[in-house]
Amino acid sequence: MRESVVEKYLRKQAEAHGYLCYKFVSPAHNGVPDRVLIGHGLTFFVELKAPGKEPRLLQLRVIERIRNHGGTVYVIDSKEGVNELFKTLPSDLS
Repeated sequence: MRESVVEKYLRKQAEAHGYLCYKFVSPAHNGVPDRVLIGHGLTFFVELKAPGKEPRLLQLRVIERIRNHGGTVYVIDSKEGVNELFKTLPSDLS
């Protein structure tokens, strides 16, 4: 399965659960997470990977920096991971 499949599934599930799901691009800042989700009073980032793949060193550094500043970042590499994420969040499906 490709990362793009997981990303498409995340977008679909985010909408179903009442979250905005934006592609996150930060010019001149490589390694930022792929998506920012907003909904139910929450804002957080999601770094998507192909199944079994890990974030690159630069991505890990950016994730750590975001977390050190009080941000939330999830790293997800499967549709099951997307499902697990939404089980832990407020939802329109609750």
